[in-house]
Amino acid sequence: MADKGYDADWLRDALAERQIEACIPSKSNRKIQIPHDRVRYRKRHKIENMFGKLKDWRRIHTRYDRCAHAFMSAIAIAATVIFWI
Repeated sequence: MADKGYDADWLRDALAERQIEACIPSKSNRKIQIPHDRVRYRKRHKIENMFGKLKDWRRIHTRYDRCAHAFMSAIAIAATVIFWI
């Protein structure tokens, strides 16, 4: 899933090579509009909101942890707190 800014043929082709179904709405200036799943695309904002809330945590935003395992643990803790608040 991506917004209209990522509507490019090269990106769609790269996703298709990896057998990934693209859910990208077509730009308004595209001559032939490519259909997309509107219901699934509308749920995209929930994911973006979660990333925005995670970046409010300074430790995650600046990536204090050098180890990937510790960084993932910090993300899990932050996501749990955000979910319960």
